[in-house]
Amino acid sequence: MRIAYMQRTSLIDYPGKISAIVFTQGCNFRCPYCHNPELVDPELFTEPMKTGEILDFFEKRKGKLDACVITGGEPCLQKDLILFIKDIKDAGFLVKLDTNGSMPDVVEACLDRGLVDYIAMDIKAPLDKYSQVAGVKVDTDAIEKSIRLIKEACPSYEFRTTIVKELLTPNDIMKIGETIRGARLYILQKFVPSKTLDKAYLGMETYSDTELDDLKSRLSRLVEACMVR
Repeated sequence: MRIAYMQRTSLIDYPGKISAIVFTQGCNFRCPYCHNPELVDPELFTEPMKTGEILDFFEKRKGKLDACVITGGEPCLQKDLILFIKDIKDAGFLVKLDTNGSMPDVVEACLDRGLVDYIAMDIKAPLDKYSQVAGVKVDTDAIEKSIRLIKEACPSYEFRTTIVKELLTPNDIMKIGETIRGARLYILQKFVPSKTLDKAYLGMETYSDTELDDLKSRLSRLVEACMVR
């Protein structure tokens, strides 16, 4: 596991639970608006933490933390991900996995083994614009497979989209809603240009609160619940 750093306490990243967040290095997407460039661009990588150090931390936090959130970058790129999650689960913690859904075989392995309790999958764009928004050639069949697996087998989950106005039209966002139709929860994330992979995106913006609320209302006809964050 290439773990860049860890946030020792979070009250918001695992709904209703106190968690610690593990940030992995490396991503197979190059979304220009990404707010964690230090986890995506190899030139910005720092010396990774030792996995044993992370596991020792969780051992000492039994009874004080409920869960581990594994995010990135893209955690599913990590060769030792399954083993790491198993160690966290064996220590008695819930596990939430954040993923871009590009590696459905890893998602499926986690689900088949009962290793994840919550998955948050980022939906970057409607399928016909995926490669454009993600900044690399994307296998959209893999994206659709991950969506299907999560909907069918994950105990708790959310799909979410970071809304950059220059990249996604309202119609694009509604097309995403159609792709995940019937999902339990879809979250529209406001784009906050504080730090981005492509510095040109520091000057870009999201939709207004009124526009996002309108999209939320329309999307609520396609999914069980929709919220703006």
